[in-house]
Amino acid sequence: MSERGGGLRERLHQLTREVAKFGAVGGAGLLVNLAVFNLLRHTTEIPVVRASILATVIAIAFNYLGFRYFTYRDRDKSGRTKELTLFLLFSVVGLVIENGILYAATYGFGWDSRLQSNVFKFLGIGIATMFRFWSYRTWVFRALPAREAVHTAESFLGQPRAAEPDRVGR
Repeated sequence: MSERGGGLRERLHQLTREVAKFGAVGGAGLLVNLAVFNLLRHTTEIPVVRASILATVIAIAFNYLGFRYFTYRDRDKSGRTKELTLFLLFSVVGLVIENGILYAATYGFGWDSRLQSNVFKFLGIGIATMFRFWSYRTWVFRALPAREAVHTAESFLGQPRAAEPDRVGR
């Protein structure tokens, strides 16, 4: 039972670390997103949702670098084109969620003050973040199979691989 509990405890610890790293990158991306959004809102005549979309696109680029080289640096790197394509696809879905909420508040309900815009932008980011976390970890930055992860770690550390046990007759 302790082996099973230890495995569960290790998976929970890994998930906690992943959520913390995702949150650190996401938090920095949130600051980038809101800073660019408010800068555009205060210094230009760009409509609110267009300013939000531009800010979101800049934050997406920022977040990709953070996720690839910090949060998910230990994940499979063999298919960068596929990874980037999926990242952009899911990011666009997140962009639609995030800015759809702002659009509905602004044009559907007429809530267009600076405070209201920031509240609904923040709410949209929060809802889109739940979708992004699930999609990025499930489809974009996929975990390496356990055997390949061990081989990658051993080769990184310069240690020779131990001979695999003979599995005949098992």
